Amino acid sequence: MRQLDGLPAELYSAIISHLPADSFQQDVLALTRAIPKSPVPIYHLFERIHLKHARQIVQLYSRLRNANNERNWVKDFGIVTWTVDADVLVNLLGILPRISSLLLFVGPNFAPEHLEDIFHEPREDLRFLSLRFRPYVQKATYFQFLKGAYFDTTLTALSRWPSYKLPALSIVQDPPEPLISSARHFAQPLVFFRLEPISVLLCSKYISSLIHLRLRIPSRQVSRFISSIPSSVPALRLLDLSTCNILASDMEGILIRFHGLQHLILDGCSVARDQSQATEWNNIGKICATATVRRAKAREKELKTWLQHNAATTTTLAGIPQPAARRIRPGRRGLATATISLREEPTASEPDVIHVPAGIVIPKVRIVPSPPVLLSLCTSASFITDIQHQTIREEFEKGWDEGLAQLAAVKSRLYGSWKNGIRMMRFTADASGGGYDGLESIEGDNAFYSEQDGNASLAPPVLCLAGSGTSEKHVEGCGHNIAWNVWNDTI
Repeated sequence: MRQLDGLPAELYSAIISHLPADSFQQDVLALTRAIPKSPVPIYHLFERIHLKHARQIVQLYSRLRNANNERNWVKDFGIVTWTVDADVLVNLLGILPRISSLLLFVGPNFAPEHLEDIFHEPREDLRFLSLRFRPYVQKATYFQFLKGAYFDTTLTALSRWPSYKLPALSIVQDPPEPLISSARHFAQPLVFFRLEPISVLLCSKYISSLIHLRLRIPSRQVSRFISSIPSSVPALRLLDLSTCNILASDMEGILIRFHGLQHLILDGCSVARDQSQATEWNNIGKICATATVRRAKAREKELKTWLQHNAATTTTLAGIPQPAARRIRPGRRGLATATISLREEPTASEPDVIHVPAGIVIPKVRIVPSPPVLLSLCTSASFITDIQHQTIREEFEKGWDEGLAQLAAVKSRLYGSWKNGIRMMRFTADASGGGYDGLESIEGDNAFYSEQDGNASLAPPVLCLAGSGTSEKHVEGCGHNIAWNVWNDTI
């Protein structure tokens, strides 16, 4: 024991860093009691605090309320119980300024005002944020509906934060348990009433560096609120939309929007209309391979509109006369002139037609699609045998190969156009609608026939049909395994 007393504190810190996360605090406490005379750094007791009982929140607040040093030691904080005193929790988080990882279980005791208070002040050190909602009740109550008490304001509060570095964000609403849903004949409270705040959050500067996103809102159509936003979360690599209402067409829009996405998790989603039909998975595989082609075409259309608008604006500023409008002559129009029209009025969403004066040539620019980067697609396929699993994967890979053939054909046609003098460009960043931003001109053949076009580099993504939870059916290298390491859970 005397030999242990002489070890430096840095060595104990190195040993403690290898302790398992689920028992970290208990192990450090046992170590300090086993060798009380050794210089074990006491701050490790406060580094990771996950509270599992409501009374622990009151006890911890009483302990840290007047302890200025210990407050700054807390880095990883979590509440993993559904019944807490939310007011005490707000006060507790208010005295913990250096949190880098925050996990909150939001149960029926929480009101939206509690989360507004928690996220009112930005946290610069926060690198991991996980909010898990379960507001379900055993007895019918319509207080939330009558008051308009929804957690939309939580997303709005986060969107106001400055541009900090947040790599991982998880917002999960647990689906109601089947027993509760069948036994109770009333509607459970909603977590989010409107989904527009999701778009506001994804456009905010705060999560501009987001790499991993888990957004689970059961049976809600969230796709159009995340895939129709230009230039949002450009660094996103892992996206989990499990339990949401996501179809194959929605998946295509997501892959077009997030060009760097490597892992897509869609457990509990109706990606395939008939999971047992192999042809459905052939189409899904083709979508995964050709999403970059559709993205290039969409960017070409945006660039053409920008060029036309730029030419029209420049012509107007230069003073070039515009075509004169037809002069309306005075007098009677005649009885045959209709005073009403049965034609539909143009809606506000329809784009304005840009009139380019005669003699102004709009340069023709084509964009070469990038190689697909998707590494894994994960979903759940229930009531399918192992033999069907193998058939589905084969059809998926077949569709992927067919999609790659289409991609190669598109590049071949563009190569011919480039040889004929048509200007070609390619993507360099995730920018859209800003003219030439995010694009660069092509000067050589490598953009058409790069090394990534080889079969080894463009292997089909890993298709995992095991769904959530741990089981032996998970495929090696699937996104589920990546997500478990990111979120530290297996839900």
